[in-house]
Amino acid sequence: MYFEYRTVSLLKLWSFFYFTRLEKSKFSYNFVASISHLMSENIQSRRKKLISRLKHTYRLVFFTDNFDEVWHLRITLMNVLSIAGTVFIILVFGSMALVMFTPMRQLVPGYPTDAMRKQIYGNMLRLDSLEYEIRLRDRFINTVNAIVTGQEPEFIEAAIESNPANYENITFTRSEQDSLLRKQVEEEEQFNFGVRSQSMSSFLSEETLISKIHFFKPVEGVISNKFSLNNNHFGVDIVAAPNVVVKSILDGTVIMSVWTSETGYVIQVQHTANIISVYKHNSSLLKKQGDRVKVGEAVAIVGNSGELTSGPHLHFEMWQNGTPLNPEDYIVF
Repeated sequence: MYFEYRTVSLLKLWSFFYFTRLEKSKFSYNFVASISHLMSENIQSRRKKLISRLKHTYRLVFFTDNFDEVWHLRITLMNVLSIAGTVFIILVFGSMALVMFTPMRQLVPGYPTDAMRKQIYGNMLRLDSLEYEIRLRDRFINTVNAIVTGQEPEFIEAAIESNPANYENITFTRSEQDSLLRKQVEEEEQFNFGVRSQSMSSFLSEETLISKIHFFKPVEGVISNKFSLNNNHFGVDIVAAPNVVVKSILDGTVIMSVWTSETGYVIQVQHTANIISVYKHNSSLLKKQGDRVKVGEAVAIVGNSGELTSGPHLHFEMWQNGTPLNPEDYIVF
């Protein structure tokens, strides 16, 4: 009996503790669940408040001293943050672009400057030259050793390829850039009178006596008025038929092609040995300033233009180094 009573008492005690512990665990679970629910509601409420605060509209107003509204602006915190973020990103990428694509990159520590890069390039060239010299020295030493020991030396010519490139099949074409460059050079050199004509440069120079030069007759006709320094007549008047072609006496460059009231249509040509030929009273001009002319090439048409004329004729002058020459001393008319 005692044993049964003891067993029943222990079972009752165990049941009491078990149910008490179960009640405590349920209470703890309910308590934690309540706390979690409260915390989630608190977070959601804070999030809603933050979103509403960011979307809340503010008004920025500028007033005068008399409280008159000058200008206003409606903004939100979200707009301010968006603008600030955009400006920050632009500043960051702009700074990176300035550092990468402008000379400001030389201010970055560790980036080589222009002087340093030039020095590196120079050192590279010197190193390459030094290596080449060392190879030549080694080859020279090996050649001397081979000669001393009675062996056949290695010549530099042996390193040349036995089958050189075939240059006969190479064709050259004139590019558009080459044509533009040629045109530019010709325009720049058209007034360079120090350049002698190709046909005369083989046997003439600035110091050549003018008496050794063969001049072409400018026009066929009869001389009506001769050269006279006393009368300030620095040329000859050649009477010719109207519309006869006037020709250049030498190769040269046209330095003046104009019309004047006194002498009408006038053209001047610069020749070799500082000789200038002048053709006046023409009816029309066939060349313009800067044109190159060959000996015997037509430059004008005989006429009767200008006030100082009495009929169709050519007034022809020759000058050298600023001194007038008598054309009859050098040309047979």
